[in-house]
Amino acid sequence: MSDKDCDKGSCSALDVAHFKNALKQFQKLVEKKVTQKTEERLGLYVKDDDEIDYDKFHETVQALFGPEIKDYNVKAFFRKISSNLDAKTEWCEIFGYFIVESDAVSSQLNEENTVFLVSQKQQITHEGVKRRDVIKGIVKVPHLDFTVTSSQKGVLTIFNNQDTAWVTGCDFLTQLKRVVAVTERTVIVWDYKSKGSQSNCFVIKPMENGLLCVCTVTASDHLAKDNILMGDDGGYVNLLTVTSDDFGLKQSKDKKKSQFHVLDSKNFKIVKRKLHDDWVMKVKYISDLNCFGSCSIDSIHSFVLGDIKPVKEFSVPKGVNAFTYCGKSNVIVTGGYGILNI
Repeated sequence: MSDKDCDKGSCSALDVAHFKNALKQFQKLVEKKVTQKTEERLGLYVKDDDEIDYDKFHETVQALFGPEIKDYNVKAFFRKISSNLDAKTEWCEIFGYFIVESDAVSSQLNEENTVFLVSQKQQITHEGVKRRDVIKGIVKVPHLDFTVTSSQKGVLTIFNNQDTAWVTGCDFLTQLKRVVAVTERTVIVWDYKSKGSQSNCFVIKPMENGLLCVCTVTASDHLAKDNILMGDDGGYVNLLTVTSDDFGLKQSKDKKKSQFHVLDSKNFKIVKRKLHDDWVMKVKYISDLNCFGSCSIDSIHSFVLGDIKPVKEFSVPKGVNAFTYCGKSNVIVTGGYGILNI
């Protein structure tokens, strides 16, 4: 059928049919991913070219529904079905909407967002306005993916959703006196003492895998060096050593302008070790034991204690989501899906 022969009614019917078919394909994709994850946790799955990782999942979803699908909605959905195989999902979540029970809806009637529920509600402030201001106009520019607002006090602002990233963890560098944070592909070192236009921030990228958690090793006696442990979505625990020379902290002379530096990760020594067969949910250095612990939703390599080499390894059905150490009792408590282990 040509464009000329396609009237409004028939084209609409074709669009509906295409969308329904896309939903069927999406449901099959989700079921296949959940099946693979279930078999993997049971130790029955053999990885091959047919494995659905995040990149393949994201590519398939965009092919089905178009490039308008937001990355953070795809990531949220993928993490949900990967970490909780029994979770209830709805296709609308991939578009940023979710379905809740009537009681939950009634409890949110007094919230700001009463038209529809979305997966992410964000309050944005503008530092250029010191006193209370009121938005008088708002315009969405879809093809450029940004929103323009005008305020009562005469402030025009563009809010852009491009190049956003989730911060998946943070900690404090005790020797360098900086904050370290990780996103999915970057490590950020931030001088928290700087304010406003004098902010000083270093971004180390790209990282090979998606970073999910971070902690610092407090055993270093070197006054200008910190060790950073990071867990990623490939099952690796990464050790990154940073010094003041890496960031030129002593050489920074311009204190009037904001300093945002991007550093190539290839210039840093990063030691990585494969300890899990699934996402590393948490990594923590335990100074009393002089080693670190890491946990994963992997049922075989669920919890690992180690330094350079693994010392002890534990298997827990459905994996471990979190853990903590009590020095007084000398016990480690792990938490999984409604299960506590000591």
